[in-house]
Amino acid sequence: MEYLVSKYATRNVPRYTSYPTAPHFSADVTPEMYEAWLRDLPAGGDLSLYLHVPYCQEMCWYCGCHTKVTKKEAPLVSYGKTLAAEVALIGKLIGEKRPVSHIHWGGGTPSLLPDASFRAVVASLREWFDLDGDLEHAIELDPRTVTTRLADTLAECGVTRASLGVQDFNAEVQAAIGRIQSFEVVENSVNALRGAGINAINLDLMYGLPKQTPEDIRETVDLAMKFKPSRLALFGYAHVPWMKKHQRLIKEEELPGVEGRLALAAAARDRLAEYGFEVIGLDHFAQPDDPMAIASRDGTLKRNFQGYTTDAAPALIGFGASSIGKLPQGYAQNAPDIGGWSRSVEDGHPPIARGKALDDDDRARALIIEEIMTAYTVDVAAVAQEYGIDIAEFDSAFEQLGELIDDNLVAVEGKVVTVLEAGRPYVRIAAAAFDSYLAAAAARHSVAV
Repeated sequence: MEYLVSKYATRNVPRYTSYPTAPHFSADVTPEMYEAWLRDLPAGGDLSLYLHVPYCQEMCWYCGCHTKVTKKEAPLVSYGKTLAAEVALIGKLIGEKRPVSHIHWGGGTPSLLPDASFRAVVASLREWFDLDGDLEHAIELDPRTVTTRLADTLAECGVTRASLGVQDFNAEVQAAIGRIQSFEVVENSVNALRGAGINAINLDLMYGLPKQTPEDIRETVDLAMKFKPSRLALFGYAHVPWMKKHQRLIKEEELPGVEGRLALAAAARDRLAEYGFEVIGLDHFAQPDDPMAIASRDGTLKRNFQGYTTDAAPALIGFGASSIGKLPQGYAQNAPDIGGWSRSVEDGHPPIARGKALDDDDRARALIIEEIMTAYTVDVAAVAQEYGIDIAEFDSAFEQLGELIDDNLVAVEGKVVTVLEAGRPYVRIAAAAFDSYLAAAAARHSVAV
């Protein structure tokens, strides 16, 4: 075990919520190109929509999101107005009222939008997109902001699933990450949401936090179970103070080492298994009857910018500053600065700042990586044939898998790659073997566990 940890766990590899990953986006993807992509969307296909609201009431020290702090309402009202306008702008460019299968609100804290602003954005969505089908409408929430009125607004706007950021219930850990919220605060949030009819509750937990112990994280899981969540996410804290300056508030000497991180993850994973949760990929857990668990069992699980998902829509459209969309032609990311994003929308242009057009090699590698990350197995030859690529193009990837094979973490039979049970904590390293861009940006990614 110590040998594997020392050899693999400190390697910098992406989380592979996309491929190619965001560091490889460039200004080659322009607003004009994105307009053409939107007009060329295949007829009749479902869409998935992501709305980003980059505001919080205060900055949590561990946060890796694109967000900023505000305690004033005016910036939120202005942002909501522009967000509704962007929805209309993109809807016009698509030119057809497309059915939507998934909506996801992220941030930041998207629920900080004032009631009237949130409703106006949803009204714009309903005007330009078809929301009448079997739609999952999810939102990320800070439990400290959830009130009965907010829960009622979300339910009236069609929200069906809420993800609450818990992280850890231990008071010392909370103080060490600048996120103080009691069990009662989370309890009140869950009760308000369920009282409004939003019964699908996800909880987000974290491991690798300062002062965190296996005993603490087991107790956090025990407390979380009192809310009867249908899903949990267990994210590893990524300490990247060179990218997120506020993370310097966290004392590095209080962070667990690599072996400590693995022990924390294992303690939480084992406790969740005791409660009957199924392991979904790298960091998600679900009740056996949850759609995500079903998708994992039947091989339809997907992975996108929100992590593991049941969302199989062929196109994801991002709204809001810094949001990323994926169309069949490639990735497109909005301007990250609110001012630049707003000006583009006001001028009637998609606020695209960068992206990545995909070729068949990118698409093939993306599928291989997704299959490794979701199903732990992939037939590389079948994928190569699907995209008309010479299997020899993947020779170097198979060579890179050699050390994982030698350490009994990965098995290869013919051209079928399978991540073994012992190798699952290192699944990102197996996926990285097929990443032809990695060497150019490895230092920008978090460690493998």
